[in-house]
Amino acid sequence: MILDEIIETKRREVDRRKFLRPLAALERIIAEMPPTRDFRATLDANSGCAIIAEVKRRSPSRGLLRKEFAPVRIAQEYEKHGAAAISVLTDETFFGGSEADLIAVRKEIALPILRKEFIIDPYQIHETRAIGADALLLIAAILTERQLREYRELAALLGLAALVEIHDATELDKALGAGASIIGINNRDLKTFVTDIRTSTKLASRIPKDRIAVSESGIRTRGEIETLLKVGLHTFLIGETLISAPAIGLKLKELLGK
Repeated sequence: MILDEIIETKRREVDRRKFLRPLAALERIIAEMPPTRDFRATLDANSGCAIIAEVKRRSPSRGLLRKEFAPVRIAQEYEKHGAAAISVLTDETFFGGSEADLIAVRKEIALPILRKEFIIDPYQIHETRAIGADALLLIAAILTERQLREYRELAALLGLAALVEIHDATELDKALGAGASIIGINNRDLKTFVTDIRTSTKLASRIPKDRIAVSESGIRTRGEIETLLKVGLHTFLIGETLISAPAIGLKLKELLGK
């Protein structure tokens, strides 16, 4: 399965990164950094329809998404046309991202930034803060409930919000048990990479009203967003649809209903 291959590769990457830049070095960087931007407050402020727009070079299922890929210019288009926050993929092997992409975007964008990564080790949480992100992704499918709770608490200690991603009811129970306050419903099956927005419509009602629910992946049209709005979802993480659009900013405005 693709997910198993990603996680195994990530373990090797993290071991190498720990050797090249020890935790103590990250802690020194973090100590000198300004406060993070409030990711949750920004989503709350955009409660009508908020889009977390993603900077994503490629995917395992579709390959390269845009021939001319300029992370900063793309993020600026997102900011200009109404995105609530920016997501930056930093996995290099499978998605073509890098921490350099996030660092570059951070310098030019005022919106909160979510680091999209396969977090499997506390070291990566410190790394996320050190490179300038304001929030990080925690995937319930690859972490135990105890890990989710511990990683979420460590993230909060460092000033980071945690978007806990789930794919089914069992993972939702795990996320709630871990105290997640921002829950992403991924419409993409991580085993097959097939998307179906009915995953969000089925799970939306099970998420407590005091949590922020985010529908992720496979959202292509304003009509689909309106379908999701009807079941109480108001926040959406969208990448491939925007990145592959001829006019990124206009597509974002269309999805926002503007």
